[in-house]
Amino acid sequence: MEAYKKEFIEFMIDCNVLKFGDFVTKSGRKTPFFVNTGFYRTGDQLRKLGQYYAKAIERSFGLDFDVLFGPAYKGIPLTVSTTMAISEAYGRDIKYCSNRKEVKDHGDKGILLGSPIADGDKVVIIEDVTTAGTSIQETLPIIKAQGDVQVLGLVVSVDRMERGQGTKGALQEIAETYGMQTTAIVTMAEVVEHLYNKEYNGKVVIDDTIKKAIDAYYEQYGAN
Repeated sequence: MEAYKKEFIEFMIDCNVLKFGDFVTKSGRKTPFFVNTGFYRTGDQLRKLGQYYAKAIERSFGLDFDVLFGPAYKGIPLTVSTTMAISEAYGRDIKYCSNRKEVKDHGDKGILLGSPIADGDKVVIIEDVTTAGTSIQETLPIIKAQGDVQVLGLVVSVDRMERGQGTKGALQEIAETYGMQTTAIVTMAEVVEHLYNKEYNGKVVIDDTIKKAIDAYYEQYGAN
């Protein structure tokens, strides 16, 4: 496993973003692990997060695109921090864009926040986590309504590696359904590989009990 992936897993633990216990996902699934990027709460944390996203984007998509789109609300800081990181690390000036939950009818009118999306733009979507692929159904129509654009793909922080609407993984389903590339900074398999029965900061984060719960979850919801 590449060093930056190990660092990112530990970074999520440090920021209390990656948790293990009893949770319910947006799609209603009971899960023994949860990723909540809302716990990135400081400037330094967001700066580092943007750097990890930037590296994953550069390695999967390259930098030949125009707009990084992050769905409101969590996608807003993701687009800002990541476009700044891309500028600093690679010297590429990518536009950032997000949607508003409510259309603004005065001042800077419209549904978009940040840069407009123009005909011919190549767009990469950035999200925190995709579980069942439901959020992309809301995001794509917003982007497509802006003009003749090309959506290159989707990047998330963690691939939960579970079924989407069918039997395939959510990211694989999105790729096949919408004809786009999908990627993640890390997968849950990599998280388990790095943390299982290993001490981090004096504590075993994934012990045998948690590993058993994760295995049971994948027996029920794991992608084929």
